[in-house]
Amino acid sequence: MAQKTRIIGVPMDLGQSRRGVDMGPSALRVAGLQSRIKQLNYTVEDVGNIPVRQAEEQPYGEKRAKYLNEIAGTCKDLAELVQKTLEEGHLPLVLGGDHSTAVGTVSGVAAHYRKQEKHIGLLWLDAHGDMNTPDSSPSGNVHGMPLAAIIGYGAPELVELMGFKPKVEPRNVVVVGARDLDSKERRIVKESGIHVFTMRDIDERGMRDVMAEALRFVTDDTDGVAVSLDLDFVDPEDAPGVGTPVRGGVTYREAHLAMEMIADSESMASLEVVEINPVIDEHNKTAMLGVELVLSGLGKKIL
Repeated sequence: MAQKTRIIGVPMDLGQSRRGVDMGPSALRVAGLQSRIKQLNYTVEDVGNIPVRQAEEQPYGEKRAKYLNEIAGTCKDLAELVQKTLEEGHLPLVLGGDHSTAVGTVSGVAAHYRKQEKHIGLLWLDAHGDMNTPDSSPSGNVHGMPLAAIIGYGAPELVELMGFKPKVEPRNVVVVGARDLDSKERRIVKESGIHVFTMRDIDERGMRDVMAEALRFVTDDTDGVAVSLDLDFVDPEDAPGVGTPVRGGVTYREAHLAMEMIADSESMASLEVVEINPVIDEHNKTAMLGVELVLSGLGKKIL
């Protein structure tokens, strides 16, 4: 794993209706992200934030996929920066606003590996499936669509980003922690061929068993794994400040174990942390947890 990391902020909240996740990157920086990573003997470079247009600046366009063109444009900029970051030997650490940024992050990672005729896996730690399309979405909020776009379903503006699809083969995609899926979305998930471990799986089998199997799927015949961490993966008791909180999430320790096992696998090609909303947080608690989970993902050990 690269011992050099580059922090890229994407203050985007166009993908969802509750405002505030655009402040997520700032909240993570305020929580000491850079200095804490440096303590792990990483070289850290923070390139600041990618410009993102404000919701107030423009009409939302098509109501089945609000702000689609603006989101696609930002994702393209992000994808190019992520690809360049990998080419320069840095691990991209993307600080999101809402989860629609994942289309950019994963496209950039996939494009980098594709140049070498290699494939990536994708580990999606999230309460939600994010597998809606403009046709299935009850809200038209694009943050519920990125995973579908990454595997080739949905709006062409996102699906065809960087000129190829899918970004990741469905058999190498794993969602862990799911507990809130829309009815039409369930069908897409089942048809797609991705692997989903719900909270029930974690309850019955334990996080260690679930993560071991998840890591097998994402590393099977791939050369790197993009990791997308939505803080609503964690129970709202420990992560209250998230875009769309859902009760019954993973515990503080389970979240750390998941990230520690990712670090142990030495397969992580990129990491993004999304959906932190400081407006509804308690004393920046969720961003501080986000920083801790990043550190575990980068190899911080208890002993």
